[in-house]
Amino acid sequence: MSPVLPLLQAPPFPFADARVTGAVADSGFGPGPVPDDLFARIAAARVGGPFWEPPATIDGPLGTLVCPADPAEVPELAAEADDDAVWLAPHGRIWERALAGRRVVAGPVDPWSILPRAGLVLAHGDDPRLALARLAGVAVRVLSAGRYGVPGASMAAIDAQIAADLAATPCRDPFTGDAATLVATIDLLATWRQALDANRTIAVASGMAWWKRAEIRRFLWHPARRLRFARSGTRALALAGRAVSGKPGASSVAIWPSRVSPGLIAQARAQGVPLVRVEDGFVRSVGLGVDLVPPSSVVVDASGIHFDPAGPSDLETILRETDFAPRLQARARALREAIVAAGISKYAAGSGPAVVPMREPGRRLVLVPGQVEDDMSVKAGGGGLTSNLELVKRARACEPDAEIWFRPHPDVDAGHRKGAVPDAAILAHADRVVRGGGMAALLDVVDAVHVLTSLTGFEALLRGRAVTCHGTPFYAGWGLTRDLGAVPARRGRALDLDSLVAGVLILYPRYLDPVTGLPCPPEVLVGRMAAAHAVNRLQWIAPLRRWQGRLMGLLR
Repeated sequence: MSPVLPLLQAPPFPFADARVTGAVADSGFGPGPVPDDLFARIAAARVGGPFWEPPATIDGPLGTLVCPADPAEVPELAAEADDDAVWLAPHGRIWERALAGRRVVAGPVDPWSILPRAGLVLAHGDDPRLALARLAGVAVRVLSAGRYGVPGASMAAIDAQIAADLAATPCRDPFTGDAATLVATIDLLATWRQALDANRTIAVASGMAWWKRAEIRRFLWHPARRLRFARSGTRALALAGRAVSGKPGASSVAIWPSRVSPGLIAQARAQGVPLVRVEDGFVRSVGLGVDLVPPSSVVVDASGIHFDPAGPSDLETILRETDFAPRLQARARALREAIVAAGISKYAAGSGPAVVPMREPGRRLVLVPGQVEDDMSVKAGGGGLTSNLELVKRARACEPDAEIWFRPHPDVDAGHRKGAVPDAAILAHADRVVRGGGMAALLDVVDAVHVLTSLTGFEALLRGRAVTCHGTPFYAGWGLTRDLGAVPARRGRALDLDSLVAGVLILYPRYLDPVTGLPCPPEVLVGRMAAAHAVNRLQWIAPLRRWQGRLMGLLR
């Protein structure tokens, strides 16, 4: 007999010990109170059991589902089951012989793909599928006494036994090894499930820089396959195309938008190969991507990309359609407050005391962040405006009496990207050019920001600053910004700040714990950054990139 596994299981991540149950250090608290809606929470998250396994495929109605423990008991159970019952059994010749002529789902499968469809489940008391069926609200018949029930017990008695088992399960935080609450464990498993479901069909990646690939492999990991990196988009389509041709679970290709041509996108559409766009997240890393610091956060978008307002994106759908429950809003508020308190921006928390210029007393202070002029977000969402100098001119026209500070983009200042403007030209319209230190320190002292599509506008909203958008960034059009650019009519919904934060920072991106390498909630990454525990796995190359930037700047 196989050992009885806990209901709450972690996927077999190869990067670190991901166990969510088991012995933990004594941290002074246990699994925590059992919520009244425990079963509903687990069922909504569809976690418990090996949820990462392939979904079951079975045609026709599904009445009784039989879960035998041994081939020898099949004849006896057959007398209790309907003629059209479905049998859920392992692979193997012994099982094939025992179940010959019956409807069978063989091999390990995602239990949530089949249990909720059953009218009745027959299983032994030690079988986790018995408990998962009850979590899904399906009637069960207990075949032998065990951990989750005894023969003849009522549904209420079985439910009480399952709830007691969950309440007594020691939950473990895989990021610290300490004890965790039951609710936090369910939430973490739900996060992992959502990512793995999306990753299941992604078999090939293209356009990923070599120094990002190890992290991208973690973001897009699935136990059913090893992610392949193709040197060319054409090769990626060829590899993915082998699994398309109308077959279920057809492979898709993950692309980095700035490294993929429009021709390849058209070719993929013609071949019927789905494309999934992967891009840096909004709380990205400790250090700049231009210094080859791999991202600790990305977005994985199957319908578009957030920075292109020409078409819908997964983020737009989230912000337009999600019912932001009070619990989610409270989580977003706590996350926002933690980010602001730690002084975190896209490239982590500032190190050391920030040096911020003195502002003129009694005068409104406006910050204008420069951007990379050929950045895809500028091209897609700038409404035709790409010039940093023109952005400053427009800000001055809108704020004739304000004190205006211009902050050059660090990639541009480092000499790596396009968009440099002589300080003298900027100072003809602005009062000061501000360099050095973190963006968060500047946002703490200004009254407002004027942006084209810069993420700085969203970071300013987190801090309660007024934001004017001259382009169409992803956070425009939701009632929180002054929008001078064209906003798609698709948005058309007013959100409060915590709902925007929930969609942008919790529901849309993915995060990696920089210490363990495991996928994590945003709170873990923010906590690592605030405690200076975030790491750059390619620290050796950053100094070389800085010297390269200086040389390129001199050559220009």
